Amino acid sequence: MADFPDLVEASLRARFVSLGVKPAEVEEQFIRGAGAGGQKINKTSSTVWLQHRPTGVEVRCQRERSQAVNRLLAWSELADKLEWRRAGAANAAQAARELARRQKRQKSRGQKARMIEAKKHRAKIKAKRTCGFED
Repeated sequence: MADFPDLVEASLRARFVSLGVKPAEVEEQFIRGAGAGGQKINKTSSTVWLQHRPTGVEVRCQRERSQAVNRLLAWSELADKLEWRRAGAANAAQAARELARRQKRQKSRGQKARMIEAKKHRAKIKAKRTCGFED
């Protein structure tokens, strides 16, 4: 597949371009569906299966009876999943930066006072552990 299928509309193509997805990276297969439907479902390959090889994201669409409609829905769902995955990675990176910023900032005067009091309290408790045997 050299280019996105003709069925994929322009807005969907733009989403894939913005994600940096090349058509050659997506494997597309038409397979027989599963579930209720009897002879019709057993004879036609209306289910669309897409896989983005670099990320391993898979989509399988069997919502409609039409292969063309399922194909469009599958491509749309693949774009959604890839965008969600990218947003998750960006959010994780932002959270890591925020955590580092919070850890590096100076403690307030009150925090320092509480920390020193806690250390003194802990030292008193530890001081009581001695058995009385001193060298």
